[in-house]
Amino acid sequence: MNRLKGYFITGLLVVVPLYITAYIVTLIVRSVDNAVNILPSALRPDTYLGHIPGVGLLFTLAGIFIVGAFTSNFAGKRLLALGEKIVAKIPVMRMLYNGTKQFMETFFAKEKDGQGFRKVVLIEFPRKGVYSIGFITSKTRGELRTLIGDGMINVFLPTTPNPTSGFFMVVPEKEAIHLDMSVEDAFKCIMTGGIIVPEAASIKDGVKIKAV
Repeated sequence: MNRLKGYFITGLLVVVPLYITAYIVTLIVRSVDNAVNILPSALRPDTYLGHIPGVGLLFTLAGIFIVGAFTSNFAGKRLLALGEKIVAKIPVMRMLYNGTKQFMETFFAKEKDGQGFRKVVLIEFPRKGVYSIGFITSKTRGELRTLIGDGMINVFLPTTPNPTSGFFMVVPEKEAIHLDMSVEDAFKCIMTGGIIVPEAASIKDGVKIKAV
């Protein structure tokens, strides 16, 4: 009986993640498939070939590459700057666009002077004795540093299961516990609510050893 129960639990551990993954991927593919609807009917592939699943995804990816290539040259940069000036004059759009842009730039930024989501830390939040995973974005500068003092770091504390929202915190660097896990592993842990946790590192005689 115990063996049958073990088989069932093992099956759940395999089937449920696969089902959830397939369900989410299906939703994404169906959603981006509608991206081709912005084209005139004469330019839509399904007008001539019928509906082909995934065409919208390919169209979206191709569009992202084209936009990236265009905005990388001089003319594209000038046009982008003009568009950003127009958006900057619209209050709500300005807030959404600038916030999203800064988040993406910080996330994809290369590690430089401790900036970017490249260091994972534990901080005591929301109360003493309770810890949360956060990402160091930079060392505190400017007015904040003048008012608070040295030795402070800026930390982004994402929420579960949506890590794109969260809290911005200014934390004493000495109170942050630096972790060895990668940013990707930290995001997996946050998005799954701690179900997926990377291997821990232990310290023996001053040498870090991966746990087995």
